[in-house]
Formats: sequence, C-alpha cells, structure tokens
Amino acid sequence: MPLRTRFAPSPTGLLHVGNAYSALCCMQWAELNQGLCLLRIEDIDHTRCREQYTRAILEDLTWLGLRWPEPVLKQSQRIPMYLAALEKLRQMHVIYPCFCTRRDIEDEIKRMSLAPHRDDPPPDYPGTCRRLSPAEQQEKMEQQPFAWRLDVAQALSMLSSPLTWQDDRGGIHPAIVDHDVVIGRRDIGISYHLAVVVDDAEQGITHIIRGEDLRDSIPIHRLLQSLLGLPEPVYIHHRLVRDSAGNRIAKRHAGTTLRSLRAMNVSPDVLRNFLLNSTDLIWPEAGI
Repeated sequence: MPLRTRFAPSPTGLLHVGNAYSALCCMQWAELNQGLCLLRIEDIDHTRCREQYTRAILEDLTWLGLRWPEPVLKQSQRIPMYLAALEKLRQMHVIYPCFCTRRDIEDEIKRMSLAPHRDDPPPDYPGTCRRLSPAEQQEKMEQQPFAWRLDVAQALSMLSSPLTWQDDRGGIHPAIVDHDVVIGRRDIGISYHLAVVVDDAEQGITHIIRGEDLRDSIPIHRLLQSLLGLPEPVYIHHRLVRDSAGNRIAKRHAGTTLRSLRAMNVSPDVLRNFLLNSTDLIWPEAGI
C-alpha cells in the first residue's frame, strides 16, 4: 500500500507560520518516504468556515511553493458520507441523543462538586442524557434540538482488545477515552472527529502528521475507527511554532499570517528555510 499523509486546514481564518510548518512537515515526510501528501479542506463547520479563506489557503500554499494532487477534497461536499457513518453507529446502539447545553453541563458538574477540567473546550460531559429511557429520549427528540454523543463505556465493551495507537517508531500507546464525546453536533449535524476518520479511511491515509497539541484527539479517533471497521493509521506529532513568550502561534497573531508576510515581501524560500531548519521554532518578533 502506498504511504499517504494529508494536510487538513480549516478555512476559519488565514494560514499562519504554524500552519505553514505543519504543511511543510507533511510534504517533507512524503518526499523522504516516496509517499503522497494530500490537501483536505475541513470546512464542515458552516458557522465559522468561509469560502474566502478556502481561496486564501490555496493561494498561500501555492506561494509557499507547495503543490497537491487534484481534486482537493472538501468536507462540505461529503456530508452524506458522514451522516451514513453516524447512522451506522446509531444502529450499533453506541450513541445517544444529548439535549444539554454547555451551561447545563457546567451546572451539573458543580452540583457533583467537580471542577471543570479546562476552560476550552467545555468541561467533560457527566453523562446526564445517557440515563434517559428510550421513551424519554424520543419525547425530547420531538421537542428539542439535540446532539449525538458516543456512549464510550458501551463502545469500549464491544471491542475485542484494548484500544491503542501507534507512533512512527513502532511504539504502542494506550488510547484512553474517559468521557462521552459529541460526534454529531446539534448545529451542523456531525463533528470533526467523525468526519476526519471517515475521510482518512476514504483517502487511504497511512500516516497522520500534525502538531503535538492535537495528541489528545487520538483516543476518540481510534475508538471510532475500531467501531466503524476503518484502518488504523500511524500518528506523528511535530513541534509547534511559538512566540518569544512560549505561546503557540495561532490565527489571532495577524503578523504571522502568510498573507501578511507576502505583503512584507518575505521570500517563501527564506520562510521555508527558517521553518525547516530552526532549532527552537521560536518566531522572531522582528520577523525573518
């Protein structure tokens, strides 16, 4: 099987140097391993994604000197595929409707005398709607908007072996899913987690290369892959580009977007050389 990876940005803003580094890592890996690197536009979130940013992504990657096989996959064109996967999970009885708002979840956690684990994303779900009877679920579904949550305990009980993930050195790591994750959002019908595993399987992705900040999403992806009978990829996590204070570069750092660097006449060759050869990946405040 040919080796394949992918670079999969979401068009919610302009690409920045951190995105550029990730794209370069994916392309460099493909070249070194005689594999293929695909571009995927992860634009299922119509509440945040914009076509203007999709166009900007393609323009900026071309400026950076990167080329991709055509056609480029866009998740917004594949909604029926994701809904079919969601329906398969429903028929397996491993998902349930959830009617809770973020405030509902936070209030229940407070009642349970548990502090939220983190500010963003929302606190881990305490299982409120999992306890509803089928009749209660049906009644609420007819009256209220809802999301679909994965019943993690039920899903894990259906596996024949412990859930793990593999790194590029052959290391095997436990994949621990400790709360019921939303895989069908109430606003867009599906979630990033479900769409990603469906697309990775469809595109024959063998190696997933991305920032170390996304390591926590592996367990839920591995669980969905196991439930849906999808291939298991190898996971590789690269370092993050950070500012002088140690904060990772994000879309809010306007001066680090590829569009702003182009406007300042920064050479794409200079940018590529800096990102691929920097020992600390600290973005200089004065630019490059």
